[in-house]
Amino acid sequence: MMSQPTTTREERGQTIAQSGQVKRIDDFLYVVQSQSRNGDYAVTKVDDEWVCQCPDNTYRHLICKHIFAVDFSNKMRSQVATNRVIQEVNIHNCQFCGSENIVKNSVRHNQNGDIQRYKCKECRKRFSINLGFEKMKATPQIVTSAMQLYFTGESFRNVQKFLKLQGVNVDHSTILRWVKKYVTLMQNYVQNIKPNVSDTWRADELYIKVNGNLKYLFAMMDDETRFWIAQEVAQTKDKHDTRNLLRMSKELTGKKPMTFITDGLSSYHKAYKKEFWTLKGPRTEHIRHIKLGGDMHNNKMERMNGEVRDREKTMRGLKIDDTTVLKGYQLYHNFIRPHEALEGKTPSEACGITIEGKNKWLTLIQNASKKPS
Repeated sequence: MMSQPTTTREERGQTIAQSGQVKRIDDFLYVVQSQSRNGDYAVTKVDDEWVCQCPDNTYRHLICKHIFAVDFSNKMRSQVATNRVIQEVNIHNCQFCGSENIVKNSVRHNQNGDIQRYKCKECRKRFSINLGFEKMKATPQIVTSAMQLYFTGESFRNVQKFLKLQGVNVDHSTILRWVKKYVTLMQNYVQNIKPNVSDTWRADELYIKVNGNLKYLFAMMDDETRFWIAQEVAQTKDKHDTRNLLRMSKELTGKKPMTFITDGLSSYHKAYKKEFWTLKGPRTEHIRHIKLGGDMHNNKMERMNGEVRDREKTMRGLKIDDTTVLKGYQLYHNFIRPHEALEGKTPSEACGITIEGKNKWLTLIQNASKKPS
């Protein structure tokens, strides 16, 4: 009778990964369920090499099944990622008869810029293509430049001064209206796009001033891609119910995390028990003993909090709770601003959402303005 071939550590590691027994804590720490006893093994990256607590790796210096499981888990995540490309809008049809037989025909001179006009050779009518910026006195380039300047840290009055140097005279209150209008438009558009986030999420709170009063911004962020998933402003810190934050995060991503990292605020654990915890596995693990150093820290959330704090200082506080400024900065963080920690990618690109074109504000606004086909 022939004996069955021995299963290799690599094959056992693949089985462990496929059965969902690998939990990602952060880029350098994974927790793998033990196969021979109750408990887990920590797999840590040290000097670009994975180190496991199990006897095979610790004493025999072998690449154990737990390290293979982490490797397979990473490969599985990258294969699952699906890309969505938001393309530049290239309108080449007559707005009256739908013909593609159109040619450039003069320029419409605005107070703050010029807009190209076209003529249809079929119906002989003339029109301008200005999707998303209809009836605007300023050109799309001026509007999007103002938004870029504002969300990179300039005040409305400083943006006004910059535009004046370019020969564009607009009031700072007009720039505020632009921001409110287009942030709302883009927010309604991107909330229907599902980001491919990882299985590890982080939440934290940051005190902010709203109309002179101390309030708190609660935010949820994906650990791997740094995608800012959800946010809400609360009147208090300790008594705030964070269930809505967790619920919004589930609705946007269509999933719940396997690892949920927060500080020791009790409202997070209460919300976790209601929204993430289940009787049947696999269960979400709530890690709530983070610290500034060591293996369980929240440095990535603190970095994002620093971004918001810098933006708030420029504005000298916010005016209302449900401000478009915070929503706009969330858009800027996710879709516009490249991050060094992501090798120059935006969080949306790390989530499989690519926005084409040199002017990503313009691409987003025009796609958000298109009528459903």
